Amino acid sequence: MNKKMKVREIAIAAGLAAISAVTQLIHIGYQSPQFGMWIDVVAVSWLIAFFMFGFRMAFIVSSIGAVMITIFAPETWLGASMKWVASAPVWLSLALWILLFGKPLSQFRSIQFLVIPLIIGLVVRCLVIIPLNYYFAIPIWTGMSTAKAMIVIPWFIIALFNIIQGLVDVFFAWVLVFHFKLDRFSSQKQTV
Repeated sequence: MNKKMKVREIAIAAGLAAISAVTQLIHIGYQSPQFGMWIDVVAVSWLIAFFMFGFRMAFIVSSIGAVMITIFAPETWLGASMKWVASAPVWLSLALWILLFGKPLSQFRSIQFLVIPLIIGLVVRCLVIIPLNYYFAIPIWTGMSTAKAMIVIPWFIIALFNIIQGLVDVFFAWVLVFHFKLDRFSSQKQTV
């Protein structure tokens, strides 16, 4: 954590955070007409930051992106905080996987190394986001009580949307970083 960021890394972090804010403002994705939940590409840039530079950069880009979304997007702090809390378990599980096995980030170039930590991240995401939706987000956003929300929006719908969203985030980031070679701009031999 004491390592100073290079100018290039600061510029890339700023660009990725700005991309996440712009994709929130434009809201590229699909919104469920029944439940109002989105599948979008807002957190893709956060995962790009992880695949290119590791945990620290993912944290910085996602935090800056969430603050920018809070300031500029109509969903304000609620949407930004829920997006951050929902996305963090995925890149955190990837970071812990790297730490546990002491491998470089480049190991994720191979999909087989991505599967287990991704599944763990998606499970944790669902375990965190389902109660947060029922007891925090839905009552604030809609004014609906927790009991009514549990009837109107079943838990498995929230889980399904979050699993799909997590897969979209990781898949698009993986394709951009490793298939389209964005990793050529990353820090070499980065672990986390």
